[in-house]
Amino acid sequence: MRMFKLLISPRLISFKNGLKRSRSNRMIKILTLTGAGCLFWLVLFYLTYKVLMYFSSQEMIGDILARHLLGMVFLIFFSILIFSHVITALSNLYLSEDLEICHSSPATLTEVFLSRSLYTVFDSSWMVVVFGLPLMMAYGLVYHANLDYYLSLTYVSFPLIIISACLGIMVIMVLVRFFPAQKASDIIMLMSVILIVILYLLFRFLRPERLVNPDAFVHIAQYLGALKAPDSPYLPSHWATDILWARLTRYPASQVFNAILLWSTALAMVVIDIWMAGRIYFSGFSKAQEAKKRSHIGKRMLERIVSAVTKPFGPESASLIAKDVRTFFRDNSQWSQLLLLAALVVVYIYNFSVLPLERSPIKSIYLQNALSFLNIGLAGFVISAISARFIFPAVSSEGQAFWIVLSSPLSARRFLWSKYFAYLLPMLILSEVLIIYTNYLLKVTSFMMALSSVTIFFLVFGIVALGIGLGAVYPNFHHENISQVATGSGALIYMISSSVFISLVIMLEAGPVYTILSAHFKGVSITRLQWIWVVSSFIGVIFVNIFAVKSPMRAGLKALDRYEG
Repeated sequence: MRMFKLLISPRLISFKNGLKRSRSNRMIKILTLTGAGCLFWLVLFYLTYKVLMYFSSQEMIGDILARHLLGMVFLIFFSILIFSHVITALSNLYLSEDLEICHSSPATLTEVFLSRSLYTVFDSSWMVVVFGLPLMMAYGLVYHANLDYYLSLTYVSFPLIIISACLGIMVIMVLVRFFPAQKASDIIMLMSVILIVILYLLFRFLRPERLVNPDAFVHIAQYLGALKAPDSPYLPSHWATDILWARLTRYPASQVFNAILLWSTALAMVVIDIWMAGRIYFSGFSKAQEAKKRSHIGKRMLERIVSAVTKPFGPESASLIAKDVRTFFRDNSQWSQLLLLAALVVVYIYNFSVLPLERSPIKSIYLQNALSFLNIGLAGFVISAISARFIFPAVSSEGQAFWIVLSSPLSARRFLWSKYFAYLLPMLILSEVLIIYTNYLLKVTSFMMALSSVTIFFLVFGIVALGIGLGAVYPNFHHENISQVATGSGALIYMISSSVFISLVIMLEAGPVYTILSAHFKGVSITRLQWIWVVSSFIGVIFVNIFAVKSPMRAGLKALDRYEG
């Protein structure tokens, strides 16, 4: 026990010292992220509360809807926790740099395994617990829950987390037993992305919004059948749902059996994990120390892609872009996210194809063009979110080898603009596909088709410039994983800046677009004063776009010139 306490003490001491030695910029970062988290927490609580209040207003089926929603929430949380533990356990149990010191210490294998498992539980569970609370609080408020419900949340959540952690750790121990840890990491990443894409597409194509509209179903039996969640009485999430629902509705039946099932399963899983660790954990850890072998499959195809992408650029820029393309496609955690991007595009377009415009009280032609205009902003926000993941970390992706760039003949200006043009063309193609195809589905006027296509075209120039420029202002060259850069405070500042930029362009265009469309549909001519206003607004949009490109790129260039490592 003494060695176990010693093994977990570095994390506790590091956390304590981090609070003591917090600098002003670190405190600003903490406060900003805390504020953003609280805002998201409140929004999630409000939305859940409104949905549950709507359910409660539906006679006969209101409680059924709420019960199935609770079951789906717990099933989703349980699934997320298992996947999260699989990914985190790989790092904590096999790939952490300090594991060699731990294994060479007097601590037993069981103590090392348990300490790392505890790290895994905390790292994987805290976010799900924090952001799951508003949902549970909303249920408590709507159903006027008493103290028993809130106490049940504690003794239900704890074993559920333990079971998911043990399952995740068990999966990774078996996987690493047969594959080297580096190869297992690639397999897990690819399988996770594919599974997420399949579930995401399946969920969307099932059109769950129909469940709040019983008129969409011919028979009540068909409707009740559609309400059935993918649940099973053998799942721990089902036992947890039964316990909490009984507390919410004050159902008199005892839930002792479900509680015993939860806790006995959790304890049994802990024992099984410790038993498995004693037999296969250390051999898997030994395999993890082997060097990772590079596969040459697809090398010829990669070189063709590199050649096509770099052809329009000069030799200096081409070398930099070629390096970025090769690095991107060699990292499975990077290129596999293109599958998620493809799923996002498919669902985005699909949502417009199933819009019930015919049931709207507004004339279809007006609504189609209004949606087309709003779609400019929506597509802009989608491009911004994608840019936060792929473009904002572009400068930081150089890592600790950035000193090579600084000491090379390549100027900081050429470096930044090379990054800019490398990402500009793919984002332009993606944005135009989103806008043109959704406008085609909406059957908008030729004016709106042209306006939205041109507007999103110029918006992308500013969005990409903000990503590259602010990425240079807030770089992180000491990251362990490039995905950490996309979740930092700099990325949050980028998202806020790009949102302000997109909103400003939409607001400048809103009045003139309304004037032109109103005149077109009413068959009246636009006055000279209105034309002056329209032209002035569009000139303002051009200046805003120029500012959005030049200002962040200039700031990024100054930041790189001042950078000393």
